[in-house]
Amino acid sequence: MSQWQPDSWRSKPIQQQPTYQDQALLKEVEAKLHSYPPLVFAEETRQLYKQLGDVAEGRGFLLQGGDCAESFDEFNAPKIRDTFKVILQMAIVLTFAGKCPVTKVARMAGQYAKPRSADMETINGVSLPSYRGDIINSFEFTEKSRMPDPNRMLEAYHRGASTLNLLRAFAQGGLADLHQVNRWNMTFVENNPLRDRYQDIANRLQETLEFMDVIGINNLNNATLHETNLFTSHEALLLNYEQALTRIDTLTGKPYNCSAHMVWIGERTRQLDHAHVEFFRGIHNPIGVKIGPTMQEDELIKLIDTLNPDNSAGRLTFITRMGADKLEQNLPKLLRRVKSEGRKVVWSSDPMHGNTKKASSGYKTRNFDDILSEIKQFFAAHAAEGTHPGGIHLEMTGQHVTECTGGAYQISDDDLAQAYKTQCDPRLNADQVLEMAFLVADHLKSGK
Repeated sequence: MSQWQPDSWRSKPIQQQPTYQDQALLKEVEAKLHSYPPLVFAEETRQLYKQLGDVAEGRGFLLQGGDCAESFDEFNAPKIRDTFKVILQMAIVLTFAGKCPVTKVARMAGQYAKPRSADMETINGVSLPSYRGDIINSFEFTEKSRMPDPNRMLEAYHRGASTLNLLRAFAQGGLADLHQVNRWNMTFVENNPLRDRYQDIANRLQETLEFMDVIGINNLNNATLHETNLFTSHEALLLNYEQALTRIDTLTGKPYNCSAHMVWIGERTRQLDHAHVEFFRGIHNPIGVKIGPTMQEDELIKLIDTLNPDNSAGRLTFITRMGADKLEQNLPKLLRRVKSEGRKVVWSSDPMHGNTKKASSGYKTRNFDDILSEIKQFFAAHAAEGTHPGGIHLEMTGQHVTECTGGAYQISDDDLAQAYKTQCDPRLNADQVLEMAFLVADHLKSGK
């Protein structure tokens, strides 16, 4: 670790990076970012670390969710508010059912970079660089728009700062009041085609809040009833940006990536001898690694040795993204090996990425039942191995989009065109994600 420096990743092989033509401009932007204030503070990050430590020890649950890729064009207060609301709605249901604290981590205020399967995209015989997220280039299919532009990192910083400012205001300014959140849930239940299935837990939650009011526990004398903590996260893909926002904490003298409270390495960039693992091993944030069905036990242990050599609970989260048809075969052996070696990690399920397919209508989509099936298998595998199913990681939005099929409203392939707004991967909409919360709550309850 003594050989680690914030820029030591630059000597390693690296995947999924843009090619900037103006290197002088790139250095200028990096220097400017490094002079800016941090987006988050080390003490906030340590609070998340502690909460994730409880999750790793089986005393909590991680709810992580938000956009697949945040968009500069859709940057506005209502969109941020709606995603904030739906995360809180999910959290209150999961907390009540699981009878354990739920740590809320949003994929917001920095989820601007996306890995792609190919460097180039071809449309009608024209080939241009692939869209890699708004922090790098634009979704518009023109030569100028697809050219990687370092100045976009500055734009991402300012939008991230504004998003964080609004999220903090929502979390502390009354929007997180549990009575309000449960009223939103009651409205969801009343309008849902499967409302009878969810009515019981919603009613019991309402009765609990009313009982607390009667005995004098209310939002006037208890801050936890009207305030909350919401942390931010993103895939730290563009290391130029991440290094520029890395700071030495004045209290501890340790380096923290201050672009978000938690960052993760994607499935495509988790090579042990590559740049992303090198950068991540030195920062002191809680970190995540996406792992797919090809992950082998020995490689997983080597990742733990590199990224969490002190075996600190809360440091490392493994986010499994295997697919409903592959998880049952591949996850148990990993759980078994990590448990047998006494390694302390959080296990979280990303049931989205392994279940992507192309609909008959031509849209990239995911089916609600496939997503739910992977979550069920995730819980079942942990039950069989005697390990803790620590969380779920969803690509979702508070808007009423039509990007994933199925759910109580039975969105079909033909319905996708009605409100297909994502720039990258399909997201669960507000109704689907709340329906998922009630179903996951059943598993948490039975696990207790």
